[in-house]
Amino acid sequence: MPRILPNRRIPRHHLMPYRPSRRRTHGSDAKQVRASDLVLALLGVVLLGGLALGAAFTLAAGATAP
Repeated sequence: MPRILPNRRIPRHHLMPYRPSRRRTHGSDAKQVRASDLVLALLGVVLLGGLALGAAFTLAAGATAP
């Protein structure tokens, strides 16, 4: 009586497109940065810079006022 399944493992090459391995370099646990996180960080930097410039202009205007 013939066997239903062969003894050898059937090669299953190229069933899935190649993806690079997801090894992390030097054990770092960094995740990919989302675009929304970058936008929020840039907005925070711009707001802090504007606040610093406003404070500098206010101090400079107060120092030169008669």
